[in-house]
Amino acid sequence: MKRVAILGSTGSIGTQALEVIAAHPERFCVAGLAAGRNVALLAEQAARFSPDLATSAADGPDALRRVALQTRADIVLAATDGFVAFDAVHGALERGIDVALANKELVVAAGELLLAVAHRSGARVLPVDSEHSAIFQCLIGEDPASVSSIILTASGGPFRDTPPEQIANATLAQALAHPTWRMGTKNTIDSATMMNKGLEVIEASRLFALPPEKIEVVIHRQSIAHGFVVFSDGSVKGQLCAPDMRVPIGLALAYPDRLATLQGAIDAMALLGAEPLAHELRYDFERPSRERFACLWLAYEALKRGGTAPAVLSATNELAVEAFVAGKIRFGSIPDLVALALDAVEPGEVTWKGIIAADAAARAVTRNHLASATLASAQR
Repeated sequence: MKRVAILGSTGSIGTQALEVIAAHPERFCVAGLAAGRNVALLAEQAARFSPDLATSAADGPDALRRVALQTRADIVLAATDGFVAFDAVHGALERGIDVALANKELVVAAGELLLAVAHRSGARVLPVDSEHSAIFQCLIGEDPASVSSIILTASGGPFRDTPPEQIANATLAQALAHPTWRMGTKNTIDSATMMNKGLEVIEASRLFALPPEKIEVVIHRQSIAHGFVVFSDGSVKGQLCAPDMRVPIGLALAYPDRLATLQGAIDAMALLGAEPLAHELRYDFERPSRERFACLWLAYEALKRGGTAPAVLSATNELAVEAFVAGKIRFGSIPDLVALALDAVEPGEVTWKGIIAADAAARAVTRNHLASATLASAQR
């Protein structure tokens, strides 16, 4: 019986993780739950799963850390947005507790620090993002020195066929109309800008110790193939499964085991994404457009600049998405704000103090742009 603590239990990943746990009561129990402001759903979850501790944002700044460290958890699922769970995740890794990581921003801003702590304590960092889970699976048993490059796939989001000149003024409803995945608001907007894929490129660089030139991105509309590893002999290994986040969540929680989730006979064609009774199946792959998805290339630029530039990118994007969702800026202003912050904040050293300083500087610059005419000028 594995004890699981979930940080962000009322979000998309958190609720799907609880579905996985409920389907396998013989393997998992819920040690702790931490939520944000959705206390009604948290109360329902606590009543159903009887954790030792359940907290919300109202319980103070150390609520996440207490759930991670005071519940005797065997594994902590980090499923919050933003940087708020850093202290809790850092503390868990420091104590040797495995972490299933579904928080892009944490790895982007502080992945080097967190992985160093995990290396010292012996804790495992298990990726939950479907793409990083795919790469993780493809690398099992392989010599890292034989890896030539990795390829992350992207759905392309709701604007993969939209003319670039129309994307800038997209509405919130249009940006949230993801064709494939069920995600929270932040991740869905990031998918529409393809910043999610840019953050994943930085994540992959941290998790798999690869430079940016060895990480590629392709748009794959069917969202069945999630990642590929290209080896030095020209062989390519890929991981495929239905676009269902419960699959990588289940693997991370049960690792090194795989959960038995299929019932009855397996229809191989259906499992690979074919429509019922279909006799053929097609996969499409295409290169992402720089003009349509500027945020992806800004992420590559931040990774190349190094230091705390990825932290600046992540913090600025977080505020920009919040402003767009609140109706304060147009969709096309998101990459504008990120570019302005990257130019304004010099990359610093990757230390805890350096990351905090970069995050604060990026937020200050972004709030200043939001409150002034600078952004409007940049758009003209």
